[in-house]
Amino acid sequence: MPVVIGPQEIKEFDVDAMAIRVFLKALEIIGGPRRLIEYRNLTWITSLMEASYAIVLAEEALKTEDEIAAFLGLTRQTVRNILRSDPELVLKKLEGELHERTPRAHTAGGLAKLAYKEIKEGHDALVFFSVALQEGAKVLGVGWPAEVLARIKGLSWPAEPEEIAQRLEGLVVEGKSLAAIIKEHEGPIAHPRELLHFLAQKIKEG
Repeated sequence: MPVVIGPQEIKEFDVDAMAIRVFLKALEIIGGPRRLIEYRNLTWITSLMEASYAIVLAEEALKTEDEIAAFLGLTRQTVRNILRSDPELVLKKLEGELHERTPRAHTAGGLAKLAYKEIKEGHDALVFFSVALQEGAKVLGVGWPAEVLARIKGLSWPAEPEEIAQRLEGLVVEGKSLAAIIKEHEGPIAHPRELLHFLAQKIKEG
């Protein structure tokens, strides 16, 4: 389904691509995936991805709170908290909130806003992205989302589990094959955020 902006159209893949860039930049602002693993709170990954989508949908696709909530499967209040977050306040409180298992909506939203602003000003996440990929196997287990996002680049969404599994072949996190995990998913996967959420849950189950 296309996301309509007046007489123009923006494909979901375009929204996905921008949201991924915002997500990677947000990780960079935090200090990278290793910072999250230090606090053992990888649940931040899902929250940051949702916030990245919310900011992109609001700023680029001009979607309303209700439309974003329906798109992401969140409550309208959660979306409102993300969109009304104060980026500067979040930066001041970030160190303390990194200890929390799951970030508040305004924290994830503030980070996504900062990341979006940096990207629009030309400061993309390419440095972090390239470093993460160069680390290869060392990144897996602490920064696996970056490797997953790199491998699925170019996919059209929704995507079939088998197609995604082919891209993730050979990736192992905490002794688990990501390709094998994704094959357990029933039906197509709508967006990269859904993919990361599903993988994070399965890895956490142990």
